[in-house]
Amino acid sequence: MATRGLRDIPLLPGSPRRLCPPAVVRGGQGPKHGQQCLQVPGPGVRGLQGRLTRRSSQASGGGSSPNSSANTGVINNYLEASEPLSWEPRLSRMHFHDNQRKVDYVLVYHYRKCGAHPGHGSPGHSLAIVSNGETGKDPDAGAAGDIELGPFDALEEERKEQREEFEHNLVEAGLELEKDLESKSQGSVFVRIHAPWQVLAREAEFLKIKVPTKKTYVIKSEGSIAKTFNKILQKLSAPLKPRVPEHSNNRMKNLSYPFSREKMYLYNIQDKDTFFDNATRSRIVREILKRTTCSRANNMMGINSLIANNIYEAAYPLHDGECDSPGDDVNDRKLLYQEWARYRVFYKFQPIDLIRKYFGEKIGLYFAWLGLYTSFLIPSSVIGVIVFLYGCATIKEDIPSKEMCDQQNAFTMCPLCDKFCDYWNLSSACGTAQASHLFDNPATVFFSIFMALWATMFLENWKRLQMRLGYFWDLTGIEEEEEHSRPEYEAKVREKMRRESDKSLVRKLGTGGTADEDDADKLTWKDRLPGYLVNFASILFMIALTFSIVFGVIVYRITTAAALSLNKATRSNVRVTVTATAVIINLVVILILDEIYGAVAKWLTKIEVPKTEQTFEERLILKAFLLKFVNAYSPIFYVAFFKGRFVGRPGSYVYVFGGYRMEECAPGGCLMELCLQLSIIMLGKQLIQNNIFEIGVPKLKKLFRKMKDETEPGAADSACSKHPKQWDLDYSLEPYTGLTPEYMEMIIQFGFVTLFVASFPLAPVFALLNNVIEVRLDAKKFITELRRPDAVRTKDIGIWFDILSGIGKLSVIINAFVIAVTSDFIPRLVYQYSYSHNGTLHGFVNHTLSFFNVSQLKEGTQPENSQFDQEVQFCRFKDYREPPWAPNPYDFSKQYWSVLSARLAFVIIFQNLVMFLSVLVDWMIPDIPTDISDQIKSEKSLFVDSFLKEEHRKLRLMEEAAWRGRGPSRRSGRSPAASLVPSGWSQPGSGASSGSQHTSV
Repeated sequence: MATRGLRDIPLLPGSPRRLCPPAVVRGGQGPKHGQQCLQVPGPGVRGLQGRLTRRSSQASGGGSSPNSSANTGVINNYLEASEPLSWEPRLSRMHFHDNQRKVDYVLVYHYRKCGAHPGHGSPGHSLAIVSNGETGKDPDAGAAGDIELGPFDALEEERKEQREEFEHNLVEAGLELEKDLESKSQGSVFVRIHAPWQVLAREAEFLKIKVPTKKTYVIKSEGSIAKTFNKILQKLSAPLKPRVPEHSNNRMKNLSYPFSREKMYLYNIQDKDTFFDNATRSRIVREILKRTTCSRANNMMGINSLIANNIYEAAYPLHDGECDSPGDDVNDRKLLYQEWARYRVFYKFQPIDLIRKYFGEKIGLYFAWLGLYTSFLIPSSVIGVIVFLYGCATIKEDIPSKEMCDQQNAFTMCPLCDKFCDYWNLSSACGTAQASHLFDNPATVFFSIFMALWATMFLENWKRLQMRLGYFWDLTGIEEEEEHSRPEYEAKVREKMRRESDKSLVRKLGTGGTADEDDADKLTWKDRLPGYLVNFASILFMIALTFSIVFGVIVYRITTAAALSLNKATRSNVRVTVTATAVIINLVVILILDEIYGAVAKWLTKIEVPKTEQTFEERLILKAFLLKFVNAYSPIFYVAFFKGRFVGRPGSYVYVFGGYRMEECAPGGCLMELCLQLSIIMLGKQLIQNNIFEIGVPKLKKLFRKMKDETEPGAADSACSKHPKQWDLDYSLEPYTGLTPEYMEMIIQFGFVTLFVASFPLAPVFALLNNVIEVRLDAKKFITELRRPDAVRTKDIGIWFDILSGIGKLSVIINAFVIAVTSDFIPRLVYQYSYSHNGTLHGFVNHTLSFFNVSQLKEGTQPENSQFDQEVQFCRFKDYREPPWAPNPYDFSKQYWSVLSARLAFVIIFQNLVMFLSVLVDWMIPDIPTDISDQIKSEKSLFVDSFLKEEHRKLRLMEEAAWRGRGPSRRSGRSPAASLVPSGWSQPGSGASSGSQHTSV
């Protein structure tokens, strides 16, 4: 069905009409000096025939009013029928000049006037904007003359014509516009857009927007036990609830139904101006902006294409006033700021319903997910602290640690470096062994299993919460909205069509043909092949670059350790110094590469030229996640699974770069170093990248933009600066760029919490502390630092759930290998049940150390000027190898193969056991809560019953009217149309409604 034009919309009482010059008259007088009006032509006139005219009348014996100079710079294409144009001072920051019509959307563009011929006056007084967009002299300005346009002037005039046509098309679509005059040499102009009721009703029906009806019902309550428990929980959590209206009554729900102009009697329309909330109104206007075309701009469709081509600078809905304004006036933004965005309310629940109402479902689901994730971190943090305290409590009872710290054992260890390092006693590593026990104990295995099940339960509970929110937010059964092509895609298609020189296809695209009808007017895989190849090669290069940097840090560790070993003063602290500096270098590199990889991922996605915004966002997320995942975890993977595995043995060490030995793990194992690496990278990313960058960068951008606006010539306006309007305030805020950075940082943190939790049980604690701040930080950013985003309806969090699920499954495998390979859990079990004489760990340290004959050291690697207390014949090293006196000296011993087979068996058993438990938990927890499933069925049944009753009632009334004829209808004083309206409903379009009906389901 074709879209109805502006003149096809019936004008109801009180609806606006077109502004013509006589309409601005008060008391029959002409317009005041300096007043302007915009004449909107009919569609039959060729081109854009409206013109901006300046009319002046000489006032006899008097001047203009004091406010006339401040109020003359407004162009308005509509005027209320009952009121002439008001030139009183503007009282509202969010309304048109008449203080009645609400501003639903704002377009911003920057203009620069072309230079006029000398002697013809200033451009603001001597030039008029003519129908075709060209500039000419005002008829009253004097002699004729030509204006020479430079290249920049021609481009500006072309953009001006395109804007005029686009705004004219918006007017033809039914929208009402108001904007400021271009009175300076250059500056920014705000085009305010208002959607009248007719447009809102038409678009709401077209978009199938669900709105509440008059019919209400009581949500089915739980059983007696659950109800009592819920009441107790409500009383206990009352201080934690935000003081917002949405939390006042959650037992009643209105039946929702897609808006229909033919069923107006269904809805409780008390005030047409407030029936659709601000988010819905801006969403409707945005849809009109996205599908409005501009023939002068190569048939570009939508405001996004015009912004991409610099025809407009920005487009955004307005915030609901100021968040920190003094006074008792309360709006949703101020309420969210007070009850959600301040750090002093960190202990309160989030007002999710109000967040959804203000920002839309997509952002509401993000904060609901973040809140659930943060709340789930509480039990995991408690268990992690218990595991850590268990390690602290049993550190004195750990037999291997006591054997290492016992100086009577006198385990003489082989030198840690060639030539400059001496033999050393194992008891000197007592502190490292005790610190490793804090994270390498039997409780760690239990915690790893718990965290794998925790991840599964978190995802299952999120699916249930998502369904519950979808039910209360009327998201069940919504259809996917038709997405428009991206501007870059349209430009690529046009370029392809021009290359093929097919004029018929060009005409087809110009007349609105879709890009899916033929291969010639859409991009095929052959067109995208160069972009795919560049993507593949670039991603491989970036991954190789990350691995190269990790290898460079390894070389730094090896060379620095060798250099520090030359000096006796620094020889004792070599391991601590090298480890700490290397971790800091890794952190700095990760932070730098994160920013680079984010920009590279966006550039690579643009090369692919995805058709829709959703496809673009999904591909961008996958690329950015892959690059940032490799960047964040590659140093941790090295320490966990590769460090110390390729060292060799005394007499046959592995060397790199000619003379540097590969680094090996500390005497207590690599788990302690893995814990240190994980903690520093995780805390560093959270403190520096997630918090400092999120707070500092937006403020710096806002400051630079403000300084730029102030330095622009002619851009400053003292009146506006003293009393700025809401669109001025919002324009100074940072543009909203999507939720991808917010999700990404939480997904990477989720990986830190789950992937290597066996080595760092305190990771959930630090994640919880960060998220408590992160929720309020994100809230404050959305409320005070960003322009208001467009409300987007969506049923789920999209591809992020699949990434979370993949990380949860990967965490099972990684933790299995961490426990089996990195920790000493499996070697201790093998020794205790296979080699121990009394079933204890006594003698475990001696069992893990092999012998080496120092006489077999290579020439030039023996310690110089050894200061060891006794003569050394055999030194020990950590490995399972045959002794020098065995038939096959230094080969892997039978114990080595026993431990290796036990490790592989543990990985298989652990992985399958945890996967089975995860599937069991998934099966036991239904995705849809039982009460929500019952309510959805009951709601459908109630809908069917209600409509059947209404249809039967209409049929009965029609039969009675047929029998009685017209006479009774006249005597009753009711029109036939009114007699068909059910008694329980108000008449269509009535301002007041009858009492709301409610039914107990």
